Amino acid sequence: MSELYFMRPVARDDLPGLMELADTLGGAVTTLPPDRDSLAARIEDSVAAFGRRIRSPGAEWYLFVLCEPSGRVRGTSGIIGRVGGFDPYYAYEIRSEVHEHPPLGIRKEVRVLHLRREHKGPSELASLALDPALRARGLGRLLSLSRMLFMAAQRERFADTVIAELRGYQEPDGRSPFWESVGRHFFDREFAEADFLSGLGNKDFIEDLMPRHPIYLSLLPPGVRDAVGRPHTQTEPAMHMLEHEGLVRSGEVDIFDAGPIVAGRVDELRTVRGHLRLRVRRLLEHPPDGPVCLVGNGRTDFRAALASVGDEGEDAVALSRAAAAALEVGLGDVVQVVRR
Repeated sequence: MSELYFMRPVARDDLPGLMELADTLGGAVTTLPPDRDSLAARIEDSVAAFGRRIRSPGAEWYLFVLCEPSGRVRGTSGIIGRVGGFDPYYAYEIRSEVHEHPPLGIRKEVRVLHLRREHKGPSELASLALDPALRARGLGRLLSLSRMLFMAAQRERFADTVIAELRGYQEPDGRSPFWESVGRHFFDREFAEADFLSGLGNKDFIEDLMPRHPIYLSLLPPGVRDAVGRPHTQTEPAMHMLEHEGLVRSGEVDIFDAGPIVAGRVDELRTVRGHLRLRVRRLLEHPPDGPVCLVGNGRTDFRAALASVGDEGEDAVALSRAAAAALEVGLGDVVQVVRR
């Protein structure tokens, strides 16, 4: 990759760039709605979170932006310090129930959706969005995994467990089978509208309108049952990446589109366990003759990039001056390095 893209915390003057990105995505990412006031509020929440001294995780939103060398915003990814709190976190838990009658030799195991409310939940990986024009260039790895470097460096800001909600399966025409068969009957709205309201943090309607009894999947059409826990086609690469990091299916799904929810222990994530802390010993005019690695600066004013790293001994590396500038590090500074 000849151009050095980099990650950094969102700033107030990124609002026009975020609006442009949200418009390009057309509302596909619920936590990045194409709504100026909502995005401005999200930026303010994130700026406050990065600037706050944290002793234990709360409902802080940390939003990062992917920038091209010119500084233009081309993607986002985020972390929520802890889901739940004043506004509960909702998910459907998939349970198996056995119904049997021995005298007739009948035994049937059925899957049932139970609504779960969480007021002190795990951390959450969220807001992953990339300009479609940049797909298939390896930048999804930078967007997703750089967050884990930040979690490793700022451990006190996050819970012991982290989850990610993956976008659920949709038909080619954009219809959600699960929403059409379940949610629509209770919310009487289009899927996109309900998802948008939830993404804005307006969750009072969920408590008031959600069905109060378990949902037996065997009573739903086969196509709907098959959609439960199935990711959207465009989300499959992100799910594979998270599974490679060590997250596994949690047995829960999203309440709107039944998309899968994956979970893992933060300290056991591949990037968290495998990153090295190395000192910058040399700065070169050109990229060093070494592998392209994920590199972060480990600070609250976080920066991360995919950059060539030269070996300078057991605990030191060489970087190009361009990479050092993007990471805002200099000679003698310690960087986080994840080798492929």
